Amino acid sequence: MSMARLDRLRSALAERGLDAIVINNPQNRFYLSGFTGSSGLLLVTAAKAYLITDFRYTEQAAVQAPAFEVLKPESTDLALLAKLLDQEQVKRLGFESDYLTVDQHLNYLGTLGGRELLSASGMVESLRLLKEESELALMRRAAAIADQAWAELIPLIKPGVVERDLAVELEYRMKKLGAEGLAFEIIVASGVRSSLPHGRASEKQIEAGDLVTFDFGAIYEGYCSDMTRTVMVGEPTAKQREIYEIVLEAEQRGLAACKAGMTGLELDEVCRSYIREKGYGDAFGHGTGHGVGIDVHEAPAVSKRGEKHRLQAGMIVTIEPGIYLPGWGGVRIEDMVLVTEHGCESFSKSPKGLLIL
Repeated sequence: MSMARLDRLRSALAERGLDAIVINNPQNRFYLSGFTGSSGLLLVTAAKAYLITDFRYTEQAAVQAPAFEVLKPESTDLALLAKLLDQEQVKRLGFESDYLTVDQHLNYLGTLGGRELLSASGMVESLRLLKEESELALMRRAAAIADQAWAELIPLIKPGVVERDLAVELEYRMKKLGAEGLAFEIIVASGVRSSLPHGRASEKQIEAGDLVTFDFGAIYEGYCSDMTRTVMVGEPTAKQREIYEIVLEAEQRGLAACKAGMTGLELDEVCRSYIREKGYGDAFGHGTGHGVGIDVHEAPAVSKRGEKHRLQAGMIVTIEPGIYLPGWGGVRIEDMVLVTEHGCESFSKSPKGLLIL
């Protein structure tokens, strides 16, 4: 990981008047250090960077986090942390108040007494908003893996196939293509179940006449992709075509409008207003999109909550409008895009016209 990230973090510490920050969130720990182990914490001061982890990971940490001094605690992580805070004369310590449990916070108060513990919630996450070129390359690869796996899955979508079996096949293909894992549990929802925005793959069999929604993503070297496609099994009815075309047009309008300078609320309204104009406003109940990176759901919000989230060049967001009609079914189409000064670049390349299987 680049030293520039530590430099930006130290500037943020100085702006908030903090002597140091302790990092427990695994995603933030990975972002700053490159360490992928399951246990450990970081301490970053104005001059030093420490990674505390146990015997299982010390060798790995030394390779993955060369910018950090790797230390193994003799007793507990907190005891070593307290010793380092005394050594570095830290008086004002930032911590991730939105990540620690109540019990962990109480342990901090009991072990790290004699100094101010101040919330640094969102500090590292704000650094993660704008992606570096190295991060963009990884996310393009994660998206390409999902695209290729989807292309391989399409011939398998047919009447009689079980939703869960299709999810397993899609996961297998993504991993075979280089994904280290799933960005989230794959959604496969067919027929009336497609009205469930987050319908987990079930034992239901695909039937002729079903709309089938697939929402999936790959993790590649720590970075996520996210894409949704809805397909038609058998000849569509007039209403199925209508709903699909409305959602597709809403998504295309969002892609055309997306650019640096607009707020997440404004981008959300581009898609939402069109669906509302077509009479289905009440059937689009979630946000138009969200940020993606190390986490598949991160800032900025592209939704009704996105008024304070102004898009900047270098951010990655999704655009994913949908219409969901209980007892009938639903449609969602989603692309992951890079915000630029004058528009956006879609990382999702799979075709979006109604696919009839």
